[in-house]
Amino acid sequence: MRSKAKLASPLANRIIALPESRQLDVLASLFERRGAQVLRTPLISIHDVPDQAPVLSWLRQFIAEPPDYFIIFTGEGLRRLLAAADRNQFRQQFITSICSVCKICRGPKPDRVLREIQTKAEMLADSPTTAGVIETLSQLDLRDRRVAVQLYGEDPNPLLMDYLATCKLASCASVAPYVYASDSDNEQVIGLIRQMAAGAVDLIAFTSKPQVRRLFKLAKTAALEAELQRGLEITHIAAIGPVVKQVLLDHGCEVSVMPEKSYFMKPLVSAVEALYARA
Repeated sequence: MRSKAKLASPLANRIIALPESRQLDVLASLFERRGAQVLRTPLISIHDVPDQAPVLSWLRQFIAEPPDYFIIFTGEGLRRLLAAADRNQFRQQFITSICSVCKICRGPKPDRVLREIQTKAEMLADSPTTAGVIETLSQLDLRDRRVAVQLYGEDPNPLLMDYLATCKLASCASVAPYVYASDSDNEQVIGLIRQMAAGAVDLIAFTSKPQVRRLFKLAKTAALEAELQRGLEITHIAAIGPVVKQVLLDHGCEVSVMPEKSYFMKPLVSAVEALYARA
């Protein structure tokens, strides 16, 4: 396959660190086509939750008694639920049940997956955050309604679940279909921390909350917290969306750039280009 032509870009010769795992090659190619030098340091990998019994129980209940509302946090989670249903020979029954309920998506990614199975979200959150989901739910009368929730990774999301507990629901069933695991070995991540502290990295682009958390956790374990703080102070930080931006802010980071509207890889790269075009 013929490679795409290089593009003239203010990213030429910039050194960009990418903690992405699942779509690392896609994101790296977008930067490399614009002349950037990419440091691939995948921090997190995603796996099916080891104990599938709760997932299968949730799926069977969803099919037997479809809820009134289905809150979907991530496209990744919905894909894994569909895959689990497929492995157990009831994918079509699950899809039929999904189509019959009101679907509320935190953001556009799960809606994209819904469209792949020939349906779509009835509602998108006012903003792609838990607070945005709650604001959307506040417009509904949930009393005596049955609600199903696909959680974000292993996060039990107490903010959302506490809100739902006040709504006098008939029932609320949540499911966490995937878990995060470390990806890059520790020495590779330590090397990235030291490169940033030495001013050898222009920008680091975060695409998920677990990436941020693992970086800070490893820095603490390796007694490199001061180096990481110094590195993040002198390295531009990009966040793919407001959820990732917030966790960075919670860790005391200054976020240099984030896409304004669409929180995907191409808009992220465009936003980084715009940052350096202004430099």
